[in-house]
Amino acid sequence: MEKELPKILESTATVRFQDCDPNRHLNNARFIHYFINAREDQVKEYYDFDLFKLAAEEGIGWFITQSQIAFFRPAMLMEEVVIQSKTIGFTDRKLKVELLMFNRDKSSLKSVMWAEFTHYNFVKQKSETHDQRLIDMFSAVVVPLETNIFEERVQQLRNLRH
Repeated sequence: MEKELPKILESTATVRFQDCDPNRHLNNARFIHYFINAREDQVKEYYDFDLFKLAAEEGIGWFITQSQIAFFRPAMLMEEVVIQSKTIGFTDRKLKVELLMFNRDKSSLKSVMWAEFTHYNFVKQKSETHDQRLIDMFSAVVVPLETNIFEERVQQLRNLRH
């Protein structure tokens, strides 16, 4: 029997000086870097899915074609944050991921981001459909949400905080 893949992936990061604004807050634009770096590391650690190896050996990968982000609380200089990610949907060519950043004990949500990735063949230089191996993996880990509207999800998360 194959090992069941986790649906929610989690890792930690420390907010670094070079990523902060003069108020010692993580710069809003840098949240995206923290989220995407965490996701790359998480899929490699949890799924043994190395995006860079896949690009080098098979000539395929994904590009972010859309992102939405909302901010709840600042992430502070040298703060350890927890980043969770999960696949919330997919089609034959696209993958949608939700990423959440919390404080260390996950009692305070800092930010949420939705990223849509388009599958791409670097050799053919065009978008490509996911093969069955990828569809099977996405099917095993997808966590559909109650809504597919980002603003509604942000409101749900705001309501959870109170």
